Amino acid sequence: MPSLKEIKNRISSVNSTRKITSAMKMVASSKLHHAQVMIGNMLPYETMLEDILKTFIASDVDAKSMFDFRREVKHAAIVAFSSNSSLCGGFNANVIKTMLKIVADYKARGIDVVVYPVGRKVAEKAAKTGLPVAGDYSGAADKPNAKDCQAIGEELMEKFLGGEIDEVVMVYHHFKSAGSQILTQKRLLPVDIEAAMDYDHYRDLETTIANARTVEYLKQKEQERQYERKEAHALNSNFLVEPDMETVMRMLIPRYVNLMIYTALLDSNASEHAARMVAMQTATDNADELLRQLNLQYNKSRQQAITNELLDIVGGSVNN
Repeated sequence: MPSLKEIKNRISSVNSTRKITSAMKMVASSKLHHAQVMIGNMLPYETMLEDILKTFIASDVDAKSMFDFRREVKHAAIVAFSSNSSLCGGFNANVIKTMLKIVADYKARGIDVVVYPVGRKVAEKAAKTGLPVAGDYSGAADKPNAKDCQAIGEELMEKFLGGEIDEVVMVYHHFKSAGSQILTQKRLLPVDIEAAMDYDHYRDLETTIANARTVEYLKQKEQERQYERKEAHALNSNFLVEPDMETVMRMLIPRYVNLMIYTALLDSNASEHAARMVAMQTATDNADELLRQLNLQYNKSRQQAITNELLDIVGGSVNN
């Protein structure tokens, strides 16, 4: 049985750890709020651009045929989004696992794969497994910005149109709420119009709390959103194309690709902070439970020691 000093030292150690996890949870919560604001600022542009592009393509046969770049896949690219640091639960492990699964599937079909890692964790894993890596975009994982996403999008578009890459897949976490981040595998190029139209744009950008009350709140918001979707009217599909369709498509498609990469980056960044916040909250709760058990053990041991001393005193007085 450990001594009182050993138990007291362990209580002090757990207390120190609890202070760290509690502080990290607060920092992650603050960063999550900032990430939610960035997503909120981007959403109107994303929604309008996608609505215009998708409605335009769906309503025009020539545009749809021009947008179809499908061909036999011989070379593929994977854009994987992870974090630069740890202590965020299974956030990075899930992305890496999915990326390796996609790579294995491509190699089984005899397809060459190159990885565009956005985040140090996925870059280190790709280098460790011997996968070809294109560039270093770890800075974008900590400080998301549209410029880095535009650089990735332009390079992918150039290689895709030049025939160097036949398919591009993104792997990232879609941020739905502070307590729900969905691991998503999405084909970026060639664009699947029907799948893109069914994409879930809903995100809870109002709270950084993950508990039962939040889950109930999300269910209620989801029901309201479904009702609004039923009442919504379709956009006007009568487009006048100037100067010509090819010029318009050459402008819209790169913008759409850049936007999808930027959206995935913001989603991944918010999901990272949410996962770290939940992980640190869980660690803090575990530390509280461990402290409760250690304090109970300390009190029992202290009481036992006092009882033993009293028995020694009483036994000595009886002998005398």
